[in-house]
Amino acid sequence: MKDRKLLNIELGRVSKEEYRKLPDSGIVVVLDNVRSAHNVGSAFRTSDSFKVDKLLLCGICATPPSAEIHKSALGAEDSVEWVKYQDTMEAIRELKKEGYTVVSVEQTVNSVKLNEFIPKQGEKYALVFGNEVDGVQQEVVDESDFSLEIPQWGTKHSLNVSVSVGVILWHFRAGMITV
Repeated sequence: MKDRKLLNIELGRVSKEEYRKLPDSGIVVVLDNVRSAHNVGSAFRTSDSFKVDKLLLCGICATPPSAEIHKSALGAEDSVEWVKYQDTMEAIRELKKEGYTVVSVEQTVNSVKLNEFIPKQGEKYALVFGNEVDGVQQEVVDESDFSLEIPQWGTKHSLNVSVSVGVILWHFRAGMITV
């Protein structure tokens, strides 16, 4: 039997208005000084795909409107709610007050391996992704409830931040909801 790619009209995409009416996921993505506007755009697109509630752009992150963001976001910068913070710690403090479990996606001494972590149904998570070179700032790691690490087996032991966003969000959404 031959397989056939679906046409765009067969994908069941929702409008921006319908997207905004979908139930909250309980997930917020925090970008901590991500310098590449293309990576920011990719985070928007991936956040849209997994119906993230909000994207927090902290520090040196580019913000919409931006041609570079739009190139990789493909319009997701218009569907995903976002907020700009000059300082990541300000965002973390607000999220904690709002009852979020703050999770730094980072390799640390005590990080939990992704394959050993199951998100709790009904809990609110703020997932922090760091700078392409330096990762999540140490003060942000210190303020986080825990760190989550994506196990890797190659020689590099690092992933592009936009890839990490996709892997982590898939894991959280797969563990939290039924569609």
